Amino acid sequence: MPELVLVTGGSGYIAGWCVAELLRRGYDVRTTVRSAARERAVTDAVSTVVDPAGRLGFAVADLTADEGWEAALKGVDLVLHVASPLGGSDGADLITPARDGTLRVLRAATAAGVRRVVMTSAANAASPSSYATEGVTDETLWTDPDDPTLIPYRRSKTVAERAAWDFMAAQNGPTELVTVLPGAVFGPILTKENLGSVGIVARMVSGAMPGVPRIGLEVVDVRDLVDVHIRAMTSPAAAGQRFLATGEFLWMADMARLLKDGLGEHGRRVSTRQVPDFAVRLAARFRDPSLREITPALGRRNRHSTEKARTLLGWQPRPARQTVLDCAESLIAHGAV
Repeated sequence: MPELVLVTGGSGYIAGWCVAELLRRGYDVRTTVRSAARERAVTDAVSTVVDPAGRLGFAVADLTADEGWEAALKGVDLVLHVASPLGGSDGADLITPARDGTLRVLRAATAAGVRRVVMTSAANAASPSSYATEGVTDETLWTDPDDPTLIPYRRSKTVAERAAWDFMAAQNGPTELVTVLPGAVFGPILTKENLGSVGIVARMVSGAMPGVPRIGLEVVDVRDLVDVHIRAMTSPAAAGQRFLATGEFLWMADMARLLKDGLGEHGRRVSTRQVPDFAVRLAARFRDPSLREITPALGRRNRHSTEKARTLLGWQPRPARQTVLDCAESLIAHGAV
């Protein structure tokens, strides 16, 4: 009988690909949605790459509420906790539900005797507080959540992962925890309804981004990210470990040139103009407050090592060029740009 894997937040970009790949590899899958009305959309999205064939089920559960999690975990063997709650720019909006939602999943998983939970954290939970710090860091580094300069997203990811490890340290049952810390996630989409981080590429290709800031991204393909989640879920060596899952470093200007040159006619609207740092800061201050969260990353120099995932899990991510172009071509094919 196939093992049953719970994936949290099945309507999300990464979670949708997790559901699809687990089904493709022969697992039975249950995924959480915040409302039963979302079930059809998830099924339709997953069906674009794999036939669920009666092996996909749903549970209604919200990370911000206790209801539904006991039922969601009933009979589950393994968990991929991918979902993150939505929030605003206020730190409390993001941090509290991220931490509490993670603890709801872990409480239900340990009570159900789940064998292993793999939690999606973020590479910026294992980064120096200053993005400008030179060098390469690994999983032994923890971002300081008390640094007042941290944007809410970085703080929420760090606090939630810390809470998960602290919770599991106090448990005596059979459940194991693994965390995966991805970089900037791009790649093909299953549906244009929830683009997630892929929205950056969509804005470039559509011409909605008139210039590119001096920001570097460690590009990881969503398909490779799912692969490392499943490796972390199944490898005996992974128990109790953190794994960085970043990819090749590209400046956004490099991404823009890749798209401009690699998409033919579809790349005509991509701007390769580099926006000076001072112009981004001015815009963030006076015109577009949403830019404030990216200004600390201007000129970012720090990189992350994925040696641990490569060595312990045999993980081999694909080249960033392929990921970026596959992402853009998928957006075009789905009519998302």
